[in-house]
Amino acid sequence: MLFMKKILTVVVILAALLAGGWFAVEKVFRGGDVYYTQITTNGKYEENKTDSGEIVDDYSYNQPGYNANGEKVQLEFNGNKPRPLKRNAYLAVVLKNETVRSWKQVSKADVPKKALAKLRK
Repeated sequence: MLFMKKILTVVVILAALLAGGWFAVEKVFRGGDVYYTQITTNGKYEENKTDSGEIVDDYSYNQPGYNANGEKVQLEFNGNKPRPLKRNAYLAVVLKNETVRSWKQVSKADVPKKALAKLRK
């Protein structure tokens, strides 16, 4: 019985360390503040070269974004696609240290009310 308690204790400690490590990675390396925007233009076409010399088509965007409290920031990001992003699509954009870390398309229902109200103006 004592042996089982020791094993259980070790398992709980390891699980706590793993969870803490995962949380730290998410917050430090991937985390940031979420802002919402809506694509209203085709973006600005850019032709970029990779290190190997390959030409990559991309579109850049510079537009306002709003957090859940309706606070505004200016977002500058690339679509990272060879075509413009879908018009009228809503995006959740992760911003950390004034740099866009990532974005993903979300449904209108996922946009907080205060941000959505600002996007409609």
